[in-house]
Amino acid sequence: MSETPASILLIDDHPLLRQGIKQLISMEQDMEVVGEASNAADGIRMATEIEPDLILMDLNMPEMDGIEALKRLRAQNISSRIIMFTVSDQEDDVVAALRAGADGYLLKDMEPDDMIAQLHQAAVGKMVISDRLTTLLAEALRSNKPQQASRPDFDSLTPREKDILKLIAEGLSNKMIGRKLDISDGTVKVHVKHLLKKLSLRSRVEVAVWAVEEGLHKG
Repeated sequence: MSETPASILLIDDHPLLRQGIKQLISMEQDMEVVGEASNAADGIRMATEIEPDLILMDLNMPEMDGIEALKRLRAQNISSRIIMFTVSDQEDDVVAALRAGADGYLLKDMEPDDMIAQLHQAAVGKMVISDRLTTLLAEALRSNKPQQASRPDFDSLTPREKDILKLIAEGLSNKMIGRKLDISDGTVKVHVKHLLKKLSLRSRVEVAVWAVEEGLHKG
């Protein structure tokens, strides 16, 4: 871990929950809450001002929900990693959040120690999803796949694209992949775009699930 604690912004309309999370995080030396907002509009404003390392955001909020806030933050090219933190384990919500650019999806009923462990993973650039949602997510993406005749073909990828695919499967962000392969974020984005097209997949989440199913992440 770096010497500077990972900065976290909380966006949730329940003050008691925000307080509980702040207390949990305050016991961690490598993470700190640097701001909190009780609604999405204030959260977006604070996120653009602070640019925290992590944003932990509720899905269901009045006036503007977490998915819409997530889309607006991504449209503003906020570099923060954004984790949805919610009571909803509905397939549509999980898939919608990840396709809108979320870097993770955690459930509010998880054990405190598990949540802290997941936030540590998110802070170093990994995608985090509550354990009980991984099977649901795999099923949802499998049911939305193209016809079997157009199955993703790993051999169609270049050696560099194969390297990047395996790192996506490990949950690494473009920035972390770039550091690992000593290439720029922009170059990683171009490779990701090409491999998505070649594999007929729509998002890096679909790539990660497919790669794990095929055992490619172990190579």
